[in-house]
Amino acid sequence: MPSTVQVVHCIDTEGPLYESVSATFERLKAIFGLELEPSTALLRKLQAGEVDLGGIEEAVKKVVDPHLLEYNDTWDKVDDMLHRIMSPEFRQQQADSFGGGWVYSWFCVDHIGYRDNPRRRDLGYLNVLDHFQMMMRETGSPQDRTYFHFHPHNFRNEAHRCATHWWANSDSLNEILCRRVIDRGWFPAAHRPGFHVIRPDSHWFLEQFIPFDFASQAMPQDEDDKAQFGLAQGRYGDWRRAPQSWEPYHPSADDYQTPGDCRRWIARCLNVGTRYRLIDRTEVRRAFEEARAGKPVVLSVTNHDFRDMAPDVDQVRGLLHDVAVEFPDVPFRYTNAVDAMREALQLPVQPPCELDISLDRIDDKTVAMIVESPTPTFGPQPWLALKTRIGTYHYDNFDIDRPFHRWQYVFDADTFELDQLEKVGVAANNAYGSTTVAVMDPNSGKVARSHWNLPESE
Repeated sequence: MPSTVQVVHCIDTEGPLYESVSATFERLKAIFGLELEPSTALLRKLQAGEVDLGGIEEAVKKVVDPHLLEYNDTWDKVDDMLHRIMSPEFRQQQADSFGGGWVYSWFCVDHIGYRDNPRRRDLGYLNVLDHFQMMMRETGSPQDRTYFHFHPHNFRNEAHRCATHWWANSDSLNEILCRRVIDRGWFPAAHRPGFHVIRPDSHWFLEQFIPFDFASQAMPQDEDDKAQFGLAQGRYGDWRRAPQSWEPYHPSADDYQTPGDCRRWIARCLNVGTRYRLIDRTEVRRAFEEARAGKPVVLSVTNHDFRDMAPDVDQVRGLLHDVAVEFPDVPFRYTNAVDAMREALQLPVQPPCELDISLDRIDDKTVAMIVESPTPTFGPQPWLALKTRIGTYHYDNFDIDRPFHRWQYVFDADTFELDQLEKVGVAANNAYGSTTVAVMDPNSGKVARSHWNLPESE
């Protein structure tokens, strides 16, 4: 029996972005090594392919395409776009095989800790996540979901530059997640990598906490890719060894690109509305062919909210409907990131992790916190977030009494004494992608719980 093509639109959700003409020419130098005098007139000629660049004219045209440079550089512009594309009228254009409308998965970043911000990103904890959750409420969009996107800090602490290591120059990752747990009762079940980059550090981190990873950009390389520094060499978004199938896979411990015995699922996620690794008719046909053969298929695409996404959505819907005519026996469904993995892989339903918390006072200065869950957590321990009374946030490991089920953390002079803390947060996913967050008030011992990504029946 054919399977259903699960279609996921993953947005690297970053808020407004500004780019000057000079900055555009800086990117051309970084990508192609071109030394050109910045000017609007020369930019127009490059866009028209009227400048002899020794054979890379078409590759340069992709980078400076007018659509790509038409940035949403204020929240007002972002919101104007969101009201259009999140409307029922837009969503229902070219419905899926079941009559459903388009669905968005918002992978939200925090821009924090940067010294320089020439692209005018919205700096601050929770700004992007809060804004998009507000827009989901404002537009009546319960079908959409929010997930996790992270930009590792480069050594220069400049908000517009890329990096590959999650902890090399900042501890921002831990604080971002601790604030989301304690201040919003939220924790991610799915992830999209910043700059398309996974390395051993992020690979092993995700393996502990987040079950679904929309990361792989494996595909044949074309001539335009070879002209762009970093794409051929695997500096950013290195997926040269990964499967070019739409079937999600478990990675191996030592190589995230090779199928193996790890727990999390990696899905393939190609670009739309940008300059490389683009979804096309060939790739959509591959998805339908694999679904016809009964494989679990998750066809996901990604772009950014700082450009008008409407043309990109229209392009992908057009490809799906054109190809679907050739495969009348293969249905396709618009869905969110977590439900797509569940449905495609037929994951067994599990109750959410209970994360029952109790306190055992050892002496006047020492208190042991015991956390238990009959439902196994996705990784061997939950996430532990601490907020002090002076307003600092910290992450720490548990002592593991029974992996996946029972843990202890001791509050004492070597960690924090309990009366130094304002909040303690514990968060975990199960293998089904249901999320539990428990936030305890140390004064009263009261625990507030929140759940995310529960099955519709719950």
